[in-house]
Amino acid sequence: MLSPERLAQPDYEYLAQRHVLTYVEDAVYQLLENREDISQYGITRFFTEYFNSVCQGTHILFREFSFIQATPHNRASFLRAFWRCFRTVGKNGDLLTMREYHCLLQLLCPDFPLELTQKAARIVLMDDAMDCLMSFSDFLFAFQIQFYYSEFLDSVAAIYQDLLSGKNPNTVIVPTSSSGQHRQRPALGEAGVPEGVEAALFYQCLENLCDRHKYSCPPSALVKEILSSVQRLTFYGFLMALSKHHGINQALGALPDRRDLMQDPAGDEELERLLAQVPGLVPAAAATPEPGCPAPRILPRVGSPWRPLHHPRKVDTESDGSTEETDESET
Repeated sequence: MLSPERLAQPDYEYLAQRHVLTYVEDAVYQLLENREDISQYGITRFFTEYFNSVCQGTHILFREFSFIQATPHNRASFLRAFWRCFRTVGKNGDLLTMREYHCLLQLLCPDFPLELTQKAARIVLMDDAMDCLMSFSDFLFAFQIQFYYSEFLDSVAAIYQDLLSGKNPNTVIVPTSSSGQHRQRPALGEAGVPEGVEAALFYQCLENLCDRHKYSCPPSALVKEILSSVQRLTFYGFLMALSKHHGINQALGALPDRRDLMQDPAGDEELERLLAQVPGLVPAAAATPEPGCPAPRILPRVGSPWRPLHHPRKVDTESDGSTEETDESET
């Protein structure tokens, strides 16, 4: 049943908020690209399966980066897919480098940019070298913040740099590029000079930022909660706080809580169902290895229903310290 808010919302506003036209355009393009295969089972079935995949969040698998970042729903779906596909990394307690996590991201999105992975790793590693090891949970929650709120963080980086240089915080700040987070961080000042910026002043700027822009931002009340708990903070300290905040993870809605990160009963059940359909393959639950021998690990190959696209797309986003080896149990 439609909510009263939806009934009171103009059609054009609803279509824009849900990015319906983005998916209709992509579905038509996919139809034309795969018309020979689709003609075998009909256009109606194709559109049904396409929009079912959008609802289930599987439509972003093996697609080009311009598509997976095109809408907030696509970004959340990609985060969820990355977690479900590679949570065994965390389950096994493996620690990986930034480059290794980037390779995992490229398994789902072949042209995923290295720059985004580096920015996510920097949230975890801060002043450590970029080749240090990270736990799956630390990287995942940092990556969630960096990927989903990418445009917001670029603007925050510009604001932070301006505050450090003493500019008027009420000035409208427009970042000139997406490289704000790669600007040179200032060295520590003379003895007695605190590092970072005043949290209260920082919040005033971020509050105005969220009011001016329509792209995805963390809830203002939760940002205020983080900044009101400290007097001063650094840029990467702020990003680390965002990545660890339970409320922001809940508001985004893509990942489970940290304590449930390694649990996915629905995914395990679906995997067992798919494996049972493979002729000659013994399900993991039915395998009984000899004592002292580890159970063989089954790695199914997953195919994409549609061919990846490589045409340019317009990005539509309007809406809506660490040690060398990070601790997996940190909350």
